[in-house]
Amino acid sequence: MSTMPTDADIHTRLAEAVLDQRLAPGQRLREDELGQAFGVSRTRIRQVLIRLASEDLVTLVPNAGARVAEPTPEEAREVFGARRLLEPALLASFVAHATAADLRALQGWIRDEEHARREARRHDAIRHAGAFHLHIAEHAGNRTLSRLLRPLVMRTSLVLMRFGPQEIRDERDAGCDCQEHRSILAALKLRDAAAAGRAMLSHLSRLEAQLRFQAEPRPAPGLAMLLGLGEDGPA
Repeated sequence: MSTMPTDADIHTRLAEAVLDQRLAPGQRLREDELGQAFGVSRTRIRQVLIRLASEDLVTLVPNAGARVAEPTPEEAREVFGARRLLEPALLASFVAHATAADLRALQGWIRDEEHARREARRHDAIRHAGAFHLHIAEHAGNRTLSRLLRPLVMRTSLVLMRFGPQEIRDERDAGCDCQEHRSILAALKLRDAAAAGRAMLSHLSRLEAQLRFQAEPRPAPGLAMLLGLGEDGPA
């Protein structure tokens, strides 16, 4: 950025860094370091961190500062349990509202995910997989359920970063399974909400089953480097 970033710019940059797993779960987010990286005051950084905390991407601890949210095994199970409750209902509503363009968009997210898998880009594969689920939620015609699902999908990205396979060894290791997404899409094209719901439940259960809760967090480099800002502030 050649001009001073807005709070929205900073929020977007930090949220993307968390969801793309460039900022690792549990990593400390120092206000002074972020302020220097973005070229803004600590007060502005604090307001952005508060917003990220409201989205469950950051944890704020009194007298200890902010850290990237680090889900526990119990929270990971709760996230998938909540998604199994919400997503079949969203699919049923999506079937009633989806246009041909919506179905093409889902196909596009699957293609992007498959491409990322072939190139072993785990972070991108997880992001595209999440976009597939969010597109369904955002075009289901139920804004309340959509608002509930969005933070759960974001939280899932953190769960996969913390507990999922760290390398892509086969087509399932990047998070979601493209073939499972294709099964969901096939049912949606037939306007078969029941079949789509069953495929979604199977998909989420399989995704949860691949988690390995003994995984150790990985060390991360400095915040400016992770955010792609360099040492001279916003680019």
